[in-house]
Amino acid sequence: MVDSQYYLPNDIGVSALDCGEAFRLLSPQEKMYAHYLSRAAWYGGLAVLLQTSPESANIFVLLQKIFRKQTPAQLEQVATAAGLSAEEYQAFLVYAAGLYANMGNYKSFGDTKFIPNLPKEKLEALMKASQAFQEQPAEMEALWDSCSCPLFSLEDKQKQLGLGDKGITTYFSGNCCLEDAELAQKFLDSKKLSAYNTRLFKRDNGGKACYEVRLASAVQKGQNDSFTQEPSYDVKPYCTRDRFGMKNLAYAANENQRKMLEEYRRSFTFGSVDAHKEGSRYWIKDKGPIVESYIGFIESYRDPFGSRGEFEGFVAVVNKAMSERFAKLVGSAEVLLPELPWPREFEKDTFLKPDFTSLDVLTFAGSGIPAGINIPNYDDIRQSEGFKNVSLGNVLAVAYATQKEKLTFLEEEDKDLFIKWKGPSFEVQVGLHELLGHGSGKLFVQDDKGKFNFDKSKVTNPETGEPVSLFLHLETWDSKFSTIASSYEECRAECVGLYLCLKNQVLSIFGHDGQDAEDVVYVNWLSMVRAGLLGLEFYTPESKSWRQAHMQARFVILRVLLEAGEGLVGLEEVTGQDGKPDARITLDRSKIHTVGKNAIHRFLCKLQVLKSTADVEGGRALYDGYSTVSDSGAHNFLRLRETVLLRKEARKMFVQANTRVSGDSVELVEYEGSAAGLIQSFTERFQDEASIIHSTAK
Repeated sequence: MVDSQYYLPNDIGVSALDCGEAFRLLSPQEKMYAHYLSRAAWYGGLAVLLQTSPESANIFVLLQKIFRKQTPAQLEQVATAAGLSAEEYQAFLVYAAGLYANMGNYKSFGDTKFIPNLPKEKLEALMKASQAFQEQPAEMEALWDSCSCPLFSLEDKQKQLGLGDKGITTYFSGNCCLEDAELAQKFLDSKKLSAYNTRLFKRDNGGKACYEVRLASAVQKGQNDSFTQEPSYDVKPYCTRDRFGMKNLAYAANENQRKMLEEYRRSFTFGSVDAHKEGSRYWIKDKGPIVESYIGFIESYRDPFGSRGEFEGFVAVVNKAMSERFAKLVGSAEVLLPELPWPREFEKDTFLKPDFTSLDVLTFAGSGIPAGINIPNYDDIRQSEGFKNVSLGNVLAVAYATQKEKLTFLEEEDKDLFIKWKGPSFEVQVGLHELLGHGSGKLFVQDDKGKFNFDKSKVTNPETGEPVSLFLHLETWDSKFSTIASSYEECRAECVGLYLCLKNQVLSIFGHDGQDAEDVVYVNWLSMVRAGLLGLEFYTPESKSWRQAHMQARFVILRVLLEAGEGLVGLEEVTGQDGKPDARITLDRSKIHTVGKNAIHRFLCKLQVLKSTADVEGGRALYDGYSTVSDSGAHNFLRLRETVLLRKEARKMFVQANTRVSGDSVELVEYEGSAAGLIQSFTERFQDEASIIHSTAK
């Protein structure tokens, strides 16, 4: 029997993201702008197939060819005739939907591989009985041969994404290890080149290592074919289609949007990170747009080394009512920031008030859809020029809805309260996490002219009393802290949310007062400690590694709160009503404002000081220590992990609408919230460009 974590269950939740009302309120020009940006995002999103696994692109093309000829309903009769049961055909639909939703055959949240929950020969029989195969047997056979083995393979290395012997990655060639990644990073830094939109390939040249850097660009730049013991910068494009059309410009609302789009186009054409940074500067200046968007190589979660970005592009419409609350939070930021537990010198000199809006997603192309975003991720821009925060309201509305019977690891008396306040409390947490979590804290930096962004004579490390260390010119948070950077920063932001949600001023902004406010605080903290336990699903004991930055962060916070003692958090192993292993987690709400607050105060201060001072050694020691999952000590976390896997609920998938131009107007095309609806949305999304998809994916 294959572990169920490598299948997507037939009853997996699939929800349609509702943006109909928000889209209908747009002007004709705004609808056109949203449409063409969405097309650019979806085409750029094809790069994620190349960034996920070697086989993902061909699986995608195989599915597209099958479903372009026959809808899921039409194919069902073919499946029955080919010998598939109803459950097996549903498993195929769920797999196809999962491949589309994750833009690859590894889960975007957790980086675990998933395979079809039906025999290989049954899927092959269905493929060969399809109309697509009947019309193009040679091409379909070739596609099947190229991907059928890895499609079903669960060899140890292929079970998860990782570098070297820890898993599969396409950011590096299979013969690369951590030392190669470090060497290449040093080389790129020396040449003032960003790794953000690259992949690295290692070759042997007469016993010497040669490194080829593949750049995400639409055109091929010059190449340096000299081979040295240092990495040679052999630039080759790995995104070969320029789909960021100039039609966007015709519908831009203002000059900032036009300049932003021009810089993005230059970035994608020539692979220039500097151009993307320049576009991001114009994007920051575009205050309060009705149609919000961002596109490019953004998050570095899935690069095993932590310095390369995965492509994503989103287009969304502002929810004005919720955005008013976030605007109030922004207005209170300068009062709330001094409440954070680090010395004033460790905070930015000036808080750059960002846009903070609630958006209804129209398009989110990439491997998954988050609940909130703080961007851009360029440290130098965020530190000195600004950033934006967005909360994705229609994602929040459906992503965290929970049925009582599926709510695990809580006492019965907590469940109703949890269900009632989970959504509102998460809204508060997301707001604080993005704005005052990612938006706070200073990095001590020395620039290329030797100038410091702090007073060296006055600033000392509050933990040691010693002078502070710092980031040198060209060193960034990601390049310096590499493999722990993403999770460490998510942990810091989550802690800020927990800490500041205790403030009545914050709760009042979100409309919570009195007993309701106390319930929101309780459920927010309870959600965090429960999430820490659930996070064990995303730990791989064989490699002793974490596969998901946010869940690692929440486990770390659980460990911190358990360590606080005094009965704040309880975690015990029990036997469930079904006779199988279970667990119960409890939180003493009377101690949140005392024991809990003090624990987060101490830990958050340490996190910020280590980050500000570029103390990689200290940061790793602290974070890796709390990230350790063992079977010793007060809690057997390895055994609890087995219980979590036994009781886990699959993460929901989202069905997104399409847009299409009809005459002088744009229509919104919506789909049902089902695996079949998700498949149909992707089939129609790329319906007329099969050859382009195939060549791009290849």
